Amino acid sequence: MGPQTTTMALSYQNIRDERTWRATTGLGSKKFFELVEHFKTTYEDFLGETIEQRHEGAKDAATFATYADLLFFLLYSIKTGSTYDVVAFSFGMDRANAFRNQAFGMSILRMTLAQTGNLPKRDYESVDEFKQDMEQHES
Repeated sequence: MGPQTTTMALSYQNIRDERTWRATTGLGSKKFFELVEHFKTTYEDFLGETIEQRHEGAKDAATFATYADLLFFLLYSIKTGSTYDVVAFSFGMDRANAFRNQAFGMSILRMTLAQTGNLPKRDYESVDEFKQDMEQHES
């Protein structure tokens, strides 16, 4: 009999301070949980069912049981710029699931950000338009 293995996965529930929130998600805890509520609404509006309902008929155990889990996975993978290999390892899944979860979740996140008016602008008609937009977002 070989050694026992355990699957370790990152979780927002282990974050203890605001610095770590920002380092792992780019957001403070308050903003993260506000975004979770918008993400939940978009998810349910788009799919017509809750995350729990979607996973009831699934053959395999759900990778992410909550909206906060899925959103943390997305924001962490974006913020850290990790490869699918690293993200998969960090969240206890295989590379293919990391890719599928990110692709699916990103579509929901883009819709959420568009609905809340927070989707970054990607196309500009001129350098001046770009500069004006950047001036609005300077802190």
